[in-house]
Amino acid sequence: MKRSLKWTLAASMLAALAMFVAACGSSNKSSGGSSTAVQTQQTVPATAKQGGKLTYLAAGDVDYVDPGQTYYTFGYMVLYATNRTLYSFKPDDSVNPVPDLATGKPEISADNKTITVHIKPGVKFSPPVNREVTSKDIKYAFERSFTKQVPSGYAGTYFGSIVGAPAKPNTGNYKPISGIQTPDDHTIVFKLKTAEAPMVSQALVMPITAPVPKEYAQKFDQKSPSTYDSHVVFTGPYMIKNDSTGKLVGRTPGKTIDIVRNPNWSKSTDYRPAYLDEVVIEEGNADLTVASRRVLNGTASLCCDAGSPPAPVLKQAVSRNKDQLIFVPSGGTRYIAFNTKVKPFDNLNVRKAIIAGMDRNALRLTRGGAILGDVASGWIPPGIPGFEEAGGLKQNTDLDYLAKPQGDPAVAAKYMNLAAKQGVPVQNGKYAGTQKLLTIATNADPGKKTAEVAQGQLQNLGFKLNFRIVPQDTLYTKFCGVPKANVAICPNVGWFKDFADPQSMLDATFNGNNILQQGNVNWPQLNDPAINAAMKKASIVPVGKARNEAWAKINHMIAEQAPAVPWIWDKTALVASKDVQGVANGYYTTHDLSFTSMK
Repeated sequence: MKRSLKWTLAASMLAALAMFVAACGSSNKSSGGSSTAVQTQQTVPATAKQGGKLTYLAAGDVDYVDPGQTYYTFGYMVLYATNRTLYSFKPDDSVNPVPDLATGKPEISADNKTITVHIKPGVKFSPPVNREVTSKDIKYAFERSFTKQVPSGYAGTYFGSIVGAPAKPNTGNYKPISGIQTPDDHTIVFKLKTAEAPMVSQALVMPITAPVPKEYAQKFDQKSPSTYDSHVVFTGPYMIKNDSTGKLVGRTPGKTIDIVRNPNWSKSTDYRPAYLDEVVIEEGNADLTVASRRVLNGTASLCCDAGSPPAPVLKQAVSRNKDQLIFVPSGGTRYIAFNTKVKPFDNLNVRKAIIAGMDRNALRLTRGGAILGDVASGWIPPGIPGFEEAGGLKQNTDLDYLAKPQGDPAVAAKYMNLAAKQGVPVQNGKYAGTQKLLTIATNADPGKKTAEVAQGQLQNLGFKLNFRIVPQDTLYTKFCGVPKANVAICPNVGWFKDFADPQSMLDATFNGNNILQQGNVNWPQLNDPAINAAMKKASIVPVGKARNEAWAKINHMIAEQAPAVPWIWDKTALVASKDVQGVANGYYTTHDLSFTSMK
C-alpha cells in the first residue's frame, strides 16, 4: 500500500514541541491545524560509516517477499533493499523517480501507446542464478503477475492496457503477453491498447518490474499459489540469506528475516550506498510501546513496521530523543472500510449514518493527534495531484455526513431513519439488527487502539461486532484482502500512493473491475458502474489540470457512495537507537535500509 509527497524529517522539533504536547492525549474536538506546520527538513548524509549489523523490531511479517505479490508498506521496505526495479526513488524525493535498472527516462511515443525502456548491463542475480539480468527477465516478471498462481494486487489496474494482457488478471495460467517485447537483452518495449503511456510509465516504479529469471522461477510458479516466495533471487545490494538451492533459510515467517549482502551486487551500477552489512528483522513485537522504547533506549536497532509508536512514547521522544525520531508524510489515507456485499452495509444510508456518527478526531488522537496529520474527508491526500482540485482539506464537506470531523449524531439518526424506511432494522435512530458483524483489526497499537475506539463508536450506533485481532500482514493476506472471508468491517486499512498521480489513490481501491479473489485492495468491494466508467475515461487524460479535475470528481463520486470512513491524512513516526543514522524513504514511508547506517 503505497506513496506521494516529499517527506521531511524532524531536525528541529523543539519548535513543534508545544504543539505536540497539546495534541497528544488532548480531547480537542476540532479537526486540528494542518500537519504541515510541524514538518522540518532532513538532509540525507552524503557519506556514512560502512558496515554494522542492525535489528529491526517488527510487529508482524511482510506480506510477501515475491516481488510479483508484495503490496504492503513493510514488504516494500524489504523489497527495495533486496531487489531493483526499472525506476525507484531516492530517500528525499518521492515524486521524481530515478532510473534504477533503467539507463534513463522511459521513451514515450507521440500517440502515448508505446513505452521503450533501456536497461543497464552488468546487473546480476544473486546465487544460485548468478547470471546477468536481461529484458526477458522483466518481461517474465510482468507475465507471471497476471496469473492465478501469482495474484498481483495491481497488475490489471496499472498494466491491463498492455496489448495481450489477460482481460481478467489473476484468473488463468501463465502465457506470454504479446505487447511486452524484448528486441534485445537490454531493451523492453510496452505496446498499449489505449493512450495510457503517461500513467503506465509512472507505474514502472512498482515491484512488478523487478526481474524474475524464468528458467529458475517457473517450476515454483506452476504451483498454486506460487512457492517462489520461499525461493526468491535478488538483484539489490542485499538478499535474504539462502542455501545452495536458493531456499530462503534466512526467513521464518512470523519470526525473523535475516538480510545480508548480495555478493553479486555491483556498486558501480547502483545509486544506493548500502552501508550496513546485515539487518535482522525480529518479528512478533506487537506491543509498540515496549518495542519503540526498547529502540530509543537501546543500541543498533530500528522500529516499527505497524505504524507510529503510541502517543505517550512519541511525546517523550520529541522532548528527550528528538534526534532519534523521523516524521514521514505518508501520501495516503487511513480509513475504516465497510464490506458493501455484507448486510447491513449493502444499504447506502446505513453507511452514511456511520460516517456521520463517527468522531474522526477521536480516531486521530489514537495515533497522536494533530501532529500526525489532518482529519481526512476524502481519498486524495495532501501532496498528490488532484488534492486542491478536490477541495483540499475541505474536500467532500458539502456532504452533510462528512461535514463535521467530531461527528454529528443528528445527521447519523437522519440516515438511520431513512434506512429504516428501506427495511433495515432501526430503533430510535440506531441500528437494531442482532447479527454480530465480523471485524478484523490489527493486534498492535496504535492501530489496535484505533480499532477499539471505532468499535466503541459503532456499538454506540447499535452495531454488534465479532471483534478479532490479528497481525497486520494476516489482516490483509487472510481476511480483508480475501472477499470470500466475508469480513464486514476492516478498521485498520489505508492506502498510500503507488506513484504521484490521483489514479494511484483511487483506481485499485474503488474500481469494481479491480476486485480480486486474493490480494484484493478494493476492501469495500465497491462496484458502481458510473464510477468504473468515469475511471476508464479519466485514465487516458494527459497529466495536468484536466486529469486532476477528472479524478477529483471521481473522489467526490466515491464519497457519495460512502464505502468507508476516511479519518486521517497522516505522517508516520519512525524511531532509531542513538547510535544509528536512520534514513527513511518518502516513497514507502519507512526506513530505507540501503541508506541507513551506524554512526
